[in-house]
Amino acid sequence: MKTLLKNKREELGLKLKEVAIATQIDQALISKFEHGARKPTREQLSKLAQALRLDYNELLVAWLKEKILYEIGDDKVGLKALKLAEKELKYKISHSKKTVSKSLQSLLDEIDVLKIKLDALRNYDSYSIAQALDIEYTFESNRIEGNTLTLRETDLVINEGLTVSGKSMREHLEAINHKEAIGFIKDMISKNTLFSETKLLSIHGLILRGILPEDAGVYRAVQVMIQGSQHLPPQPYLVSKQMEDFFIWYETNKNVLHPVLLAAEMHERLVTIHPFIDGNGRTSRLVMNLELLRHGYVIANIKGDYESRMRYYAALETVQVSGNKDSFLEFIAQVEKESLERYLAILSP
Repeated sequence: MKTLLKNKREELGLKLKEVAIATQIDQALISKFEHGARKPTREQLSKLAQALRLDYNELLVAWLKEKILYEIGDDKVGLKALKLAEKELKYKISHSKKTVSKSLQSLLDEIDVLKIKLDALRNYDSYSIAQALDIEYTFESNRIEGNTLTLRETDLVINEGLTVSGKSMREHLEAINHKEAIGFIKDMISKNTLFSETKLLSIHGLILRGILPEDAGVYRAVQVMIQGSQHLPPQPYLVSKQMEDFFIWYETNKNVLHPVLLAAEMHERLVTIHPFIDGNGRTSRLVMNLELLRHGYVIANIKGDYESRMRYYAALETVQVSGNKDSFLEFIAQVEKESLERYLAILSP
């Protein structure tokens, strides 16, 4: 692993100091990792994988191999124990492997067929279509959170810079900020920028810009409750650790799960941690759609009308209270399917 870290850093033309800044790991410590004098923690491993554009699973395998060899050495008893552990691990994996329900798999199959059709019509796509759909997404995502601007008013505020009489300054800022955040995630995709904690905080910083400046892009330091929900988010002192676990989970699963399932679960995991004072829903939906767009799908635009909002909240509540993710994953898959169908109807010549 030490060779892998050093070779990749040199291949990218990065100095130790630059990697230290990107990962927020001490420069001297990174040097020790490269020379095999110290072993990084899993959290540090995740940060190094992102900064050096390494596959996290590949790096994790190398890390675990070195750790196991260090513990066992040339002990024959240790080798015997390793073989027994391998059998037990295989048994656990086979009994804990997540299976996708037939109904969800059917939805995913339909989605992939629609995506193939969409890919064949990309030549008919245009900037004006994307802009109109982005405005709709901003309108619906804000409406879920109680913003009362209409679709037309949202468009006027964003594209014409108008002030709508009778609407609060916060509602105006929510519309402008959300549209800026969409631009930010699309810029990430165009530049092939990796999703990381820094980027997550930047997205949230845009959402609360000018609304709650002191809380924008900052994890909460107080306990919160979600109105109308049985779910109690973790205590503030647990947030940083749970967010580290979130990014480790993402790095482990980003090349394993179907993109729609990955995006949906990123949304669910993030909003369940509820790491921010405000703006968790909008930020989680943006993160979900960042992943969908990166894989060539379209924005899953959850509607903000009462019925859609209640189904959305109920699906989330089921995960957060019972731990059963099926209803939420199916809900998001259905939204993506409908969004793809709408996009195809617009593009079809």
